[in-house]
Amino acid sequence: MATILGGTFASFRTPSDKVRSFVQHFAAGVVFAAVAGELLPEITKEHQPVGVLIGFVIGVLTMLAVRQFAERRERSDEARPGTGNVGLILVVGIDVFIDGLLIGVGFAAGAKVGTLLVIALTLELLFLGVSVASSLGQAGASRSRAILTVAGLSLLVMVGALIGGTLAQGLSGLTLEIVLSFGAAALLFLVTEELLTEAHEVKETPLITAAFFAGFVALYLLELAQ
Repeated sequence: MATILGGTFASFRTPSDKVRSFVQHFAAGVVFAAVAGELLPEITKEHQPVGVLIGFVIGVLTMLAVRQFAERRERSDEARPGTGNVGLILVVGIDVFIDGLLIGVGFAAGAKVGTLLVIALTLELLFLGVSVASSLGQAGASRSRAILTVAGLSLLVMVGALIGGTLAQGLSGLTLEIVLSFGAAALLFLVTEELLTEAHEVKETPLITAAFFAGFVALYLLELAQ
């Protein structure tokens, strides 16, 4: 719903760069709090350093591969104008699917972990909806096509969550440690290499910078309240 809402809003009115940077900072803080407050303590419980190493390596390599693919598709779209942003849609689809996987893995680790990951990733998915709709609008796509494309991409969240939750169900020991470490690495990559990297393209103000810490504290207080 957040993805569709963001896409619908952006198809009518594209938010300013400062507003988008503010949201990205806030979302980065929320996701970081979910990793620090929930995933890392769950990982620490198992005391499996080998699993942590394997999971983090797989997670980082996976996200690096997705980024390389995104850069290649972006260059391909630039070299062939009029392709309809196929590369953007493919990359966002992969990103959304991975978000769904992480949500499924989170619920496999515990209802509280999964719920907080849903809250954390909702803001990121909202931003993705805004980005896709804005890019499609700039490429000349109609408003209805932009909204339908965003709606189709949002379905991948549920598909990824079902697959992630099913595969991770009943895991324990080393295997669970690898899966949780993979999720932590992917989320940290999302914060440092995607959300904050894009957010820093806009000149920062004290309010924008404070949004990261506001997001972190907001989710952390929510954790303490449960």
